[in-house]
Amino acid sequence: MKAVIVAQAGSTPVYSDFKEPAPSSSESRIAVTAAALSPVVKARVSGAHYSAPGDFPFVAGIDGVGRLDDGSRVYFILPKAPYGSMAERAVVPSSHCVPVPDGLDDITAAAIANPGFSSWAAFKERASLAPGETVLVNGATGTSGRLAIQIAKHLGAGKVIATGRNAATLQSLKAIGADETVLLVDNTDALDSAFKEHFAGGIDIVLDYLWGRSAERLLVAGAKAGKEGVPIRFVQLGNASGANITLPAAALRSAPIELMGSGLGSVPFNRIVGAVEELLQAAVKGGFEIATQTVPLSEVEQAWPGDACFPRIVFTVGKIAR
Repeated sequence: MKAVIVAQAGSTPVYSDFKEPAPSSSESRIAVTAAALSPVVKARVSGAHYSAPGDFPFVAGIDGVGRLDDGSRVYFILPKAPYGSMAERAVVPSSHCVPVPDGLDDITAAAIANPGFSSWAAFKERASLAPGETVLVNGATGTSGRLAIQIAKHLGAGKVIATGRNAATLQSLKAIGADETVLLVDNTDALDSAFKEHFAGGIDIVLDYLWGRSAERLLVAGAKAGKEGVPIRFVQLGNASGANITLPAAALRSAPIELMGSGLGSVPFNRIVGAVEELLQAAVKGGFEIATQTVPLSEVEQAWPGDACFPRIVFTVGKIAR
């Protein structure tokens, strides 16, 4: 079969032939139709992600959409190594598949599952978002952050505050549910002042896609200016602005900040699968918006260096349901 093959860590994957997968009795064979290129997929191929495979060669891709042997349309996640989702066929444990609802096309389902799951699981499994609470999304201008705004409102958030470095893009987020915005300026005093003002008004949950300097300032501002007796649930989801921060110990002692992560290792896998199924159903009801760019799988080498965040690149294979 044709597949996107990773020969070694850090190399650009190539479109070539790979052996056919053979499912066991507890596994399902999937004829893949769509698979998205995400930052996680790129990081696994580079060897930088904590879940990166150690054996080569392997097929790129952690999730996708396709058809079971009986014709059922499913979303699937984490195919059995060395297989991945960027291939004509994949094999996954049957428990790793969820039905794609009517009204959601293959491209949107493949594109929305990974970035949408990040905030869906963070809100429901980690932070336990309650109706009426205030959410701040740090790094809201990318695909994941834009979905986090929409999902927060869908789940009942009373106010959503969005941060980002691009002023024009930040303003556009008001059309999808952002109530207020904070521009991530380089001036530390100005940034601290903006964060303190929002924390003084009350912030219940922070979803952080950036880490780095803005996360440092958010944690310090929350400790200094958060409402007394109101816990701040800070959920770490990505590190686009840096892998490490410097955090004063007093920030955690002086305020009721709950610092946690959300991802493949922090949420039980069966709950991840359940969260994805809930997300796909909600995507139909909520009309979640996501920008996509479709590329034939055979053109992976040309598309690979592009931006994996916005719009979301989706590789297409075979017949697509629209």
